[in-house]
Amino acid sequence: MKRLIPVISLLAAILLASLPLHAREAAGDTVVSFVTVYPGSEIYELEGHSALRVQMPSGEDIAVNYGLFNFNAPNFVYRFVKGETDYMVGAYPWCYFLDSYRGSGRRIVQRTLDLTPEQTRRLVELLGKNLRPENRVYRYNYVLDNCATRPLRAVELAVGDSIILPPSYLEADSYTPLTFRNVMRHFHRNYPWYQFGIDLALGSGIDRLISRREQSFAPAVLDAQLGQAHVGDRTLVSDTQVIVDTPADGATEGPTPWYLTPMAVFSLLFVIATVLSVADIRRRKVCRLFDSVFFGAIGLAGLLLTFLIFVSTHEATSPNWLYVWINPFCLIVPIFIWLKKGKTVVFRYQIVNFALLILLCVSWPFLPQSANPAFLPLIATELIRSGSCIYIYHHTLRTACK
Repeated sequence: MKRLIPVISLLAAILLASLPLHAREAAGDTVVSFVTVYPGSEIYELEGHSALRVQMPSGEDIAVNYGLFNFNAPNFVYRFVKGETDYMVGAYPWCYFLDSYRGSGRRIVQRTLDLTPEQTRRLVELLGKNLRPENRVYRYNYVLDNCATRPLRAVELAVGDSIILPPSYLEADSYTPLTFRNVMRHFHRNYPWYQFGIDLALGSGIDRLISRREQSFAPAVLDAQLGQAHVGDRTLVSDTQVIVDTPADGATEGPTPWYLTPMAVFSLLFVIATVLSVADIRRRKVCRLFDSVFFGAIGLAGLLLTFLIFVSTHEATSPNWLYVWINPFCLIVPIFIWLKKGKTVVFRYQIVNFALLILLCVSWPFLPQSANPAFLPLIATELIRSGSCIYIYHHTLRTACK
């Protein structure tokens, strides 16, 4: 898709001039549909994708896609992490849009909107305005402003009234509170490492209860809601067509084997750390290599959290209570543990670190942030390594003073 960006931009510029014109000439014959492509196998496809389809009386059949981005743009990854991700809307032939997804086995559902000629005219003119070069780029937000919320808002502006969405299927199928994080977990259930990364990077901002409208940030959820959506006393959708009839999750990967999940890997790490700590206490000597790698990895993760919390403009990255546990101060261990006079520094750091970890564990049920289950063996590993280090260094330092 990124190779098609220049072509799409050219097509958008050409089609831009015709959209409002066709809307004025034969608005009653123009058909606009909301199209949902269900989840795919890539991590950026796990919630699905939305677009609008505009079928004109002249025979033009156009997809209006708010999910385009240029991965080759300067500093794309840095800007994405920083929260300055620019997406764009493009208009191009429907056949190109369909061909780009048909072969992947993803379910595609089209819901034709029940609009009056005047509402159709306003919607098409609004899309034309969005496609102008000065308007087509927008600041993407993963949960608040994305490929699903943008076209939904465009339709709402065109009809001139609020779209009332029904309860989503998640409300009936879930026993957990519906938050942004829990909706993500539903779609990421076969991708535990990806969800682990989200739970690590995103703070309490995605743990508040969300409305039915906010649940629609996930295109697959929005599609199910559109079937019973209303505008006033009228239904929003007049017809539903399944273009590619495959299971809703048929294109995603299967479950990750239990022994490769974060919980299994970090539980094994905890067992290794426990055995190693017992051996260290018996020989009264800390395994510096293990602690250097373990605390070094946590410290580097802490540098990433520092960037996300204090530099990134993502509102969901701060506050993040994991910063009590994962922060750059962990790098004290791999630096000072190898210095002859560094034992005192490491000893004092571990006392503070151990106390903070205990405080975090005790207070976590009362914090407004949901934890990934795999955090537990990681925290336990750090606790046992900190505790054994305190015990050993206390003994050696007291012996040295004598």
